[in-house]
Amino acid sequence: MFAFLRSKTKGVPVTVIFLGNPAVPVFAFDTKERIHVFTPDLIPIWKKRNQPLDRILNIFNRLFVLWIVLAGMAAFYFPAIFIPLKKHMELFFAITMFGIGMVLRPVDFLNIFKNIKVVVIGTAAQFTIMPLSAFFVARLFSFSKEFSLGLILTGSAPGAMASNVLSYLAGADVAYSVSLTTVSTLLAPVLTPLLTLLLAHTILEIPFWDMLVSVFNMVVIPLFLGITVKSIFYDKVEPLSKVFPAISTTFIAFICALVIALNKEYLMKVNAWIFMAAILLNLLGLFLGYMTGKAFGFDALKKRALSIEVGMQNAGLGSVLALKHFNEKVALPAVIFVFICIFSASFLVQIWSSTKKPG
Repeated sequence: MFAFLRSKTKGVPVTVIFLGNPAVPVFAFDTKERIHVFTPDLIPIWKKRNQPLDRILNIFNRLFVLWIVLAGMAAFYFPAIFIPLKKHMELFFAITMFGIGMVLRPVDFLNIFKNIKVVVIGTAAQFTIMPLSAFFVARLFSFSKEFSLGLILTGSAPGAMASNVLSYLAGADVAYSVSLTTVSTLLAPVLTPLLTLLLAHTILEIPFWDMLVSVFNMVVIPLFLGITVKSIFYDKVEPLSKVFPAISTTFIAFICALVIALNKEYLMKVNAWIFMAAILLNLLGLFLGYMTGKAFGFDALKKRALSIEVGMQNAGLGSVLALKHFNEKVALPAVIFVFICIFSASFLVQIWSSTKKPG
């Protein structure tokens, strides 16, 4: 007999493996892959979990910031390579969402309903704090119509999938982070265009229905297609599951690079106030997300997860919607924001991961 049991050791989620009949615990590892119990019986399993390809893919995903920076530099100096690929951007984003669907598990959806109250609170925070903050920041700095719309569109996007990885690295509640990202992504086809319409209709004309259809086609359909393919062909695709996050990372980096390539000339004229606005929006999201968790009595790990989740947006979706329904200048705030939020979240990861007592 071979079985798994999810448990907790001193508040840390632990997977315990049982072997034999009657089953006895022989091996355990926590969320940071630290071994608690180890016997020679499971050396082959441990080796299998740490194959070279798995390690390479894990390193690749952890270096998300580096790939974004390198792709951005390449796009700025060699824009001609990226611009012709603009017509395929929707396909690239759909592939990204398909990959995310391939790594979601049934337990991710069960966690939503098991913790429905905190998920509702977190999702409400996601779709109120960031859109309203973006609206007020745009008003505060009196930006152009294009940049104001782009900032609001970025704030109205769902949570970024990268937040799940950063929550893991920060020692936050990863299950809660995944639940929030999943719910906000599923609500995005309606809420992202609706919030953009409500907050930016006086700036430019907002094609609500066209945006709704675009988000549904790029997000919901490929996401559920990925989930369906995995459920039907589980044994065949499970060994490839770790490849899909790397594919998603690559395409998000490409989308950011494409926006930079299209805005090369405009970027030369961008002033420091635009970056300050993006920084302010990000800090408001991180701070107000954390304070929301505190106001509702969340534990320390959920507060961390909510802070990261609210502070980070799916800038890839914001960029694609801006390019499809508006213009490249509207897409620029999303790309600036993705650089800033990844660096700020990485800074929090360093602080929280080194903090012995969660807070």
